[in-house]
Amino acid sequence: MVHSIELLFDAGTEAALRQIWDDLAGADIAGRPPPGRPHVTLVVAERIAADVDAALRPLTGLLPLRCTVGASLLLGRSNAILARLIVPTVAMLDLHAQVYHRCVEHLLPAPAPHSLPGQWTPHVTLARRVEGPALSAALRVAGRPPQLQGGFAGLRRWDGDAKVDYLL
Repeated sequence: MVHSIELLFDAGTEAALRQIWDDLAGADIAGRPPPGRPHVTLVVAERIAADVDAALRPLTGLLPLRCTVGASLLLGRSNAILARLIVPTVAMLDLHAQVYHRCVEHLLPAPAPHSLPGQWTPHVTLARRVEGPALSAALRVAGRPPQLQGGFAGLRRWDGDAKVDYLL
């Protein structure tokens, strides 16, 4: 499994995103709902050493941080991941770069290329393995409302092997 460092939404934004998850489930759209709670992954690696927590904890002082949940998008080539773009701001890109630089020596063997500064696409996953005829319906449901004003309230480290999150 993978390990990651993730931004967590504030309660209101999380509730709005969970409503979209529920709307997708209610529309009987094929695909798997994401596990856990809505989040934005900042850094991913095969393993992230636990001692990174101390290096990251000071960055929680940069929160809360406002965000805009924007357009729906599909990630991947087959069995798409349905997501919503998190419109990047200077503050968010700066936080991502700081998290990455504080993590880099704790990532084993190396960070996933899509989490590198300059290559990262901030998004929140809505469903996995969406395909075929379900795609157009999924995009319609997932795209409502077209834009959501929200915020980030927390930072966590996810240990995918143990399936445990550590709030920072």
